[in-house]
Amino acid sequence: MNQDPRSAAPDREVLDEAAEVFALLSAPGRLHLLWILSNDEVDVTTLVAAVGGTKAGISQHLAKLRLAGWIDRRREGRFLLYRVADPHIVTLVHQAVAHILDRRAHGTTDT
Repeated sequence: MNQDPRSAAPDREVLDEAAEVFALLSAPGRLHLLWILSNDEVDVTTLVAAVGGTKAGISQHLAKLRLAGWIDRRREGRFLLYRVADPHIVTLVHQAVAHILDRRAHGTTDT
C-alpha cells in the first residue's frame, strides 16, 4: 500500500478504536468463528463441533462479537442462527489469512 507519507495520520481516538478491533480479533477461536460465519448462518452446536471447545466458551466468544456489532442472530424454530453483520470484519479476517498464506508460500514466516 503506497500512502503519501505526508498525509495526516488518523487521530488518537480512531487509532485506539482500531486497536480494540485487533484486540478482539486476537483470539484464534474468534477468528475461526468469524471465518465460519462469513460463509453461512450457523447454530452454536455446529460452531462447537467446527471450532472445538465448549458450548459455554463458544457462547462467550459469540457474545463478545455480538456486543461489538460484528455478528447477529435470528431464531429459527428452536435454534439460534448466527451470521456476520459487519462485512468489513470479514474483509479483515480474510485479508489476515491471505497475508499469512502468501508469506508461507514465499518462504517468509515472520510476522
